[in-house]
Amino acid sequence: MESPFEVICKDTASAARRGRLKTRHGVIETPIFMPVGTQGTVKGMTPAQLTEVEAQIILGNTYHLNLRPGPDLVAELGGLHKFMAWDGPILTDSGGFQVFSLSKLRKITEEGIAFQSHLDGAKIFLGPRECFDIQQKLGTDIAMVLDECPPWPCDEDDCRKAVERTIRWSGQFKAIAEDEGFLDAGHHAFGIVQGSVYDDQRIECAQALAAMNFPGYAIGGVSVGEPEEEMLRQVGVTAPHMPEEKSRYVMGVGTPPQLLEMIALGADMFDCVMPTRLARHANVFTLDGLINLKNERFKKDERPIVDGMDNYTCRNFSRAYLRHLLMAGELLGLTLLSIHNTHFFLDLMKQARMHLEAGDYSSWKTKWIERYRAGNN
Repeated sequence: MESPFEVICKDTASAARRGRLKTRHGVIETPIFMPVGTQGTVKGMTPAQLTEVEAQIILGNTYHLNLRPGPDLVAELGGLHKFMAWDGPILTDSGGFQVFSLSKLRKITEEGIAFQSHLDGAKIFLGPRECFDIQQKLGTDIAMVLDECPPWPCDEDDCRKAVERTIRWSGQFKAIAEDEGFLDAGHHAFGIVQGSVYDDQRIECAQALAAMNFPGYAIGGVSVGEPEEEMLRQVGVTAPHMPEEKSRYVMGVGTPPQLLEMIALGADMFDCVMPTRLARHANVFTLDGLINLKNERFKKDERPIVDGMDNYTCRNFSRAYLRHLLMAGELLGLTLLSIHNTHFFLDLMKQARMHLEAGDYSSWKTKWIERYRAGNN
């Protein structure tokens, strides 16, 4: 299978690389951050606003979209792209993360995961077949295999069982995707490496999935409660054992400094709810760290959130006005902050691509992180 991913250039001082991933709905320039649209919408933002901040790809979630509105309805109405009026690439997470996040509402068997709906208690089952069928009906560009995301901390024997299930389910998922012509039609399926904090299990899982020749790969089971140092170590251990000619996606991360560090470790794609979630709590990202706009010191601040940043929020509104919206409980404030935060992450990835092409990524990364962290102290 020819890889849809192309490595354009590499950093000489780290494992960072500049790439390009081809999909049915467009080309994705990497490194890239992917805004999260769990329920078929990125919270607080319209598709037009996502386009303006140069989002290249967004996420949906198989578990949640299966509950409502349901994959059959989405398929009947023309697929997820048409349903949510987004014509760019879409990646759908398989539901494996819900093994971790909904641990009190699920039971894991060798065949798959039995859930009790967090909405109404209805019984739901996700095996490799069900996981594939839902994503096929949604019409996703990148489908994630069903995996088991172990918690942190995790017993070594329990982690072993999760890794073995993930490998087995991955093989079943890919076989189904091939039988259904999913990959031949230009869709992609990504394998997900698990293994918690156990290096040997991470490496074993990565090598087993690499042998299956997926179009792309992901590192799962990070940012589930472990310290930042451990999270970065897991990415560093895993990435070298993932195929170099395939895209590498670290799931569910992270802060701006973490993203830049993981790019240096060889990662290409990232997603996180942080930009919009923090926006809903009045927090915005700046070059000098995170600030809370409800703080009294911004009451008369005429500056934009970030001087010279080219997004709708920073071009038009002062910190003082944004604080007023937040203090008054106006919904516009949450949208304007979500626009800025999402653009901040996407612009950071754009800068990373530019510095990779210029050949000075590592030195730029170090200076950027030093400034950001100094502002947060």
